[in-house]
Amino acid sequence: FDFMRIFGEIDTGNRNDSGTRAFLSASRATNNAIYGGIGKISKFQANAKVYQPLGGGDFVSIAGHFNRNRNNFFGSVPMWDQNYGSRVVGSGSANRFPVTDAERFYQVARCVVPAGINGTADAASSCGSDYEYRFNPSDTGNIRINSRFTLADGLVLTIDPSIQYTKANGGGTVTGSEGTWTVGTTTGLTGFTGSTYYFGRDLNGDGDTRDTVRLTAPSQTQTWRLGVISSLRYDIDANNTVRVAYSYDRGRHRQTGEVGYLAANGFAANPFPIDAAITDAAGNVVQKRDRLSYAILHQVSGEYRGEFDGLTVSAGLRVPFFKRNLTNYCFTATAGGGLVCPATSAASTAYAGANPTVQGPQKRVFTYSKVLPNVGLTYNVADNASVFANYSRGLQVPGTDNLYNSFYFAKNTDAARPTPESTDNFDLGLRFRSGRLMAQLTGWYTIYQNRLASAYDRDLSASIYRNLGRVDKYGVDGSVSYSPLDNLSFYVFGSYLHSKIKDNVDAGSLCTAANVTYGTLGCTAAGNVAYYQTAGKRESGSPVWSLGGRVQGSVGPVSLGVQAKRTGPRYVNDQNLPFFVTVSGAPVKIFDAKAPAYTLVDLDAKISLESIGLNDKTFLQLNLSNVFDQRYVGGFDGTFISQTSSATSPITYAQLGAPRTFIATVSFGF
Repeated sequence: FDFMRIFGEIDTGNRNDSGTRAFLSASRATNNAIYGGIGKISKFQANAKVYQPLGGGDFVSIAGHFNRNRNNFFGSVPMWDQNYGSRVVGSGSANRFPVTDAERFYQVARCVVPAGINGTADAASSCGSDYEYRFNPSDTGNIRINSRFTLADGLVLTIDPSIQYTKANGGGTVTGSEGTWTVGTTTGLTGFTGSTYYFGRDLNGDGDTRDTVRLTAPSQTQTWRLGVISSLRYDIDANNTVRVAYSYDRGRHRQTGEVGYLAANGFAANPFPIDAAITDAAGNVVQKRDRLSYAILHQVSGEYRGEFDGLTVSAGLRVPFFKRNLTNYCFTATAGGGLVCPATSAASTAYAGANPTVQGPQKRVFTYSKVLPNVGLTYNVADNASVFANYSRGLQVPGTDNLYNSFYFAKNTDAARPTPESTDNFDLGLRFRSGRLMAQLTGWYTIYQNRLASAYDRDLSASIYRNLGRVDKYGVDGSVSYSPLDNLSFYVFGSYLHSKIKDNVDAGSLCTAANVTYGTLGCTAAGNVAYYQTAGKRESGSPVWSLGGRVQGSVGPVSLGVQAKRTGPRYVNDQNLPFFVTVSGAPVKIFDAKAPAYTLVDLDAKISLESIGLNDKTFLQLNLSNVFDQRYVGGFDGTFISQTSSATSPITYAQLGAPRTFIATVSFGF
């Protein structure tokens, strides 16, 4: 895939008697997209840090980071591999998942955007609409300060402030109309109607305003984030410590949806349309979303840690105060967060008058807070064995997209106040160490209330949220490592995961006659409330079990390693059913209820080049991943849905697992 990576680092060492030191590193990596045959991946990263010791373990440091990505999407294909008829492998809704190894390496046809013809109502070209033409660019950077100060004997203060910037987007293409929008009796309007972009101007340069034109339309986000984490620790004596901490985080998120032109080859002329947004004839930006958000956190916490004759106790309490200050400048037209964004005040007035029940531009503030305790115990039952137990309570507040979706509902209604997810977490385990043998076995149990799950809709460029209600998850994790010799080690691990959704979930619709005929959504009579049949089922997307191991050894200048991991099956939806589409009124299965288990084997070798006259800091690294070129279903988002009324569109998409790949790296040290 024409992969090339160059990395360099300079470490200064101590530059003076006080121990001041610094490093600077930079790297660049490029490669062709693994699947699709047209995309490119390009990354640049730089890091730097200056460290000043103050004596006695105290210090002050400042570090900086910058990362620039210009990546194309690739390898996300429909979860559709049965009864596929004339479908071929690819990323479009009319494509399917590969059923042979060779099919993975599908090729997307290259295209040219046709020129417009004056006087003709040109239809938008499909060139550039394929998934692989999309960009997922980002520019990120941060500056971080870390510090530690001993204020008195046993009293230590740490203060870690930071500032971070992110500019990123992702999404596909749309068709823009050179015409105007009519609302009721008001004509000549521009803006985004929820399905169509109206510009009222010539977009393709052919001299008329009769056309529709394909444009790039990602979801744009720019974030500035300020934060600080501070802690004051006091060692009462050698066995007892208390700590209090305060955290602050303030993120300013500007989320917009400007559109941009495509180049002649179908790729975006500018991966950031916000830098050159297309406007209407009067200079107003036409976009699919427009919102400003402030996510603010204040958190106080305290902790005690004590040791008593083989028993270690830790107990703490944290209290987060979340505030979400959200302003939506568009109309929220659907419960799924669908927007209508007029480009002018005249268009806003006309739309509001014609749609009085639709929630218009507005500001809402959400606050969440909870007292969250945690306690942990570790007891040494012998010199080489200990048992441990922990309990903690957790809180996850709804994400920004989820909160904006709630703007569809009138203020002060229950639906307008999304409920946060809370957890009660328990774990119990055993650790053992004797000479060259180490082992650990842990059992855990988590109870979720209002379990929040999300799936990214790549066509809408938005996250779709679902509330699973109460979910119980539990499992067992274990590992054993053994080193019979100093230069030889063995490691094995395994885990088992079970989840149980307690209730059926309202599907948000009424039963149809077809639901009754085919026994879907628990329907026994048309007109009843439809429910996803999730009670007693597992959450989708997570493996039921996994098992693996690694062997590593060295002989002279060569070290070798081999590792393998078996990932168990994963349910594709929360009803634990196959995927079906409806053909001629009857369900036709397109994907099994589970993505099959798979095994990946990797090899690695590190060879010192000192024997050929170079220094001991120079070596050759060889890596071979997926040795047996296993074809497997990569990551995918779970969903409620198991059946759709469509005969053509897949229910969701999954990533193609990475193929066998060989990488060689030479590292030079000076």
